[in-house]
Amino acid sequence: MSIRVALAGGLAAFMLAAAVPAAAQDAATPPAPETPADPAASIGGDSLTIGGAAVYLSDYEGSNDYRVVPAPGAIGSYKGFSFLIAGNRASVDLIPNKPGPVWDIQAGPIGVVNFNRNAIENISDRRVRALGERGTAIELGGYVGIGKTGVITSPYDKLSVSLSYRHDVSGVHDSGIWQPTINYLTPLSRKTAVALFVSAEHAGRGYGRAYFDVSSAGSVASGLPVFTTRGGWKNWNAGALATYSITGDLLKGFKIVAGGTYRKMLNDFGDSPVVSIAGSRGQWLGAVGLAYTF
Repeated sequence: MSIRVALAGGLAAFMLAAAVPAAAQDAATPPAPETPADPAASIGGDSLTIGGAAVYLSDYEGSNDYRVVPAPGAIGSYKGFSFLIAGNRASVDLIPNKPGPVWDIQAGPIGVVNFNRNAIENISDRRVRALGERGTAIELGGYVGIGKTGVITSPYDKLSVSLSYRHDVSGVHDSGIWQPTINYLTPLSRKTAVALFVSAEHAGRGYGRAYFDVSSAGSVASGLPVFTTRGGWKNWNAGALATYSITGDLLKGFKIVAGGTYRKMLNDFGDSPVVSIAGSRGQWLGAVGLAYTF
């Protein structure tokens, strides 16, 4: 059973992170586990899961307009090292997973390509379009975390806590983002598992300047009032996901995965005219996809 739980956790991580398309994407990255649980953690072998999803998400971070985009991704494990490539996010757990219901220490690098507002043709609101495009930010960093199997509902559920930090190295917003996350996964049967998570993001002043400020010139062009954003807690997020095996069980074959998240913009980030006037402090994200495990 622990093998199936590990795979379900991997699918949950895959779909939560894959809810961001690989290219031409304007909304900021939704939170996700930095690395997935994987069957190799239980059986000491290698594995690979690949798939894709149709994702319903906001035009930009703070928008109240939505569109549907594709999101490919892959997760896997090699000699106990887990890795994740999903949409615009990649990460590796450099601490090998141990088999059985033990404590799982996690640490490794992460990278995110932030496409927020980098293509104005994908933004419906004319006022935000008038503020102009932003560059594509390359955010690199790392994370640490800890997880425990067998904590609440059965010997096979898993609770994990992580903290990540990434910094823009491309000069687009030239600031850092801290992200604490709590994830919980529990199996319901040999074919079904569900996952829940909550997360928050703390962004630097540069992030607010790049995506949420309205300058005097921008105010004239867009009609939005002048606004200056300070750094701080940017948003909180909560989400849920379910996965169901349609061939075999959760260990091998095809799976359907569906889930959603809700994001609430906070403080100056929520008060910015880009959000409070042209958009909304709350955004929804939904994803439905198909994955296959080898």
